[in-house]
Amino acid sequence: MSDSLASATSLGMSRRQVFLMALSCALAVSAIYYHQPLLPQMAAGFGVTLADAGLVATLTQLGYAIGLLCFVPLADGIQPRKLASRLIVGNAVAMIGCAMAPTFPVLVACSFMVGMTAVTAQIIIPAVSGRAMPAHRGRIVGALLGGLSSGVLLARMLSGMVGGQMGWRAIFVLASIVDVALLAVVRELPVSNGLTVIRYRELIGSLAVLVRRERQLRISAATGFLVFAAFSALWASLAALLVRPPYALGPAAIGAFGLIGLPGLAMSPRIGAIVDRIGARTVVSAGAITAAAAFACIAMAGSSVAWLILGMILLDLGNRAGLVANQARIYTQRPEARSRLNTVFMVSYFLGGAAGAALGGYAVHRAGWIGLAAVGTVLALAAAAVNTLSCQLSRTALAEQTR
Repeated sequence: MSDSLASATSLGMSRRQVFLMALSCALAVSAIYYHQPLLPQMAAGFGVTLADAGLVATLTQLGYAIGLLCFVPLADGIQPRKLASRLIVGNAVAMIGCAMAPTFPVLVACSFMVGMTAVTAQIIIPAVSGRAMPAHRGRIVGALLGGLSSGVLLARMLSGMVGGQMGWRAIFVLASIVDVALLAVVRELPVSNGLTVIRYRELIGSLAVLVRRERQLRISAATGFLVFAAFSALWASLAALLVRPPYALGPAAIGAFGLIGLPGLAMSPRIGAIVDRIGARTVVSAGAITAAAAFACIAMAGSSVAWLILGMILLDLGNRAGLVANQARIYTQRPEARSRLNTVFMVSYFLGGAAGAALGGYAVHRAGWIGLAAVGTVLALAAAAVNTLSCQLSRTALAEQTR
């Protein structure tokens, strides 16, 4: 993260503030990943199948998408610090609801609310990146997304360890305490001076206008949907595969697979710098192709953990490249509407996550590792095709306009 912090003067923020914003992103996003290593435990505790337990993953991602749509646009008209604080309190309450859930339907409902209120990071990222100079925006986005990745890694590891020792409910109690700490950290969020006075109905309606008018936003939303669907297909179904032979692993060991995200975490600032240098379109295509290659390795994961680890590393890098590049691409559009641009992109991104979780669970139920690999490969290659064809169409349209 040092390269990104070195550009802190371009932000008008201290290195401490940049670090704290990355930390806030980490703590906020962890809320939607605690459940992943614990799905087999939840299924056993409520007497439901692993396929049914996958609803927790699907509804958490869907809730996150709905929360992005309902809450994040408000950051263009409400101080981001105030909005984030309210959402964090709501998230803490939802976490307690999960911990105390008496039935599986109540757990699913509370998981949806966890996702819906866990969107603080997507308020922070546009608020901070909007203050960056264009030449450094990719690096700053990379630094903040590095914080996000740290939260994902922390959530998976911590939930696996806590779940293995104290049961799955304990992690949600701990998560509510993390939210209290996040309330203190988010106070460092910079004050926004460019707020827009607009009614909520008009604010939400303006999202459709942005989609219609901004071609780059449409391309980013579509490719983000597909790549994150591929990524979520693996992670939402990984625990169900690893409890089976030949692995037969427990929650702590499954959670430890989160360490595989470390190489990608270290690469986030570098990916941002590459985006600044060669452009978002090329990086998005490279990320999608890398994700497709990852699933070629995952197809052989039933016989070798080495193939699984290699595939997971490649998939993490591919997803991270697409995310950093797509967000840097949309932040070049309409400075007065960055939160709404980010809303459109991230709603599409996490709808892709929900779709990928559902598709991955079905594929694993039908055909195990091979089924998962087939779904992931199709999604990743579709993302590469959409990015390439859309950009070619953009160039053709521009050429016709200049004639």
